[in-house]
Amino acid sequence: MQKQVKVKPNSKTQKLVEETDGSLTVHLKSPPVDGKANEELIKLLSKKFDVPRSSIRIKSGLSSRQKLIEIDCDS
Repeated sequence: MQKQVKVKPNSKTQKLVEETDGSLTVHLKSPPVDGKANEELIKLLSKKFDVPRSSIRIKSGLSSRQKLIEIDCDS
């Protein structure tokens, strides 16, 4: 499964909002420095979709706020 994700780092609260088009908006507490926001994103998505963190990959947008996430639900 693939999901479009819009990331908002340095937020006061951590939350995940599902938009009407199926994409996700994720508010993260971590700053976008040294991959900390990406790590927090993967951790949050693994909890939401109940999959191990190794099953989630950032396909594109590694250093962007707009990301394409691939989730391997078969694991």
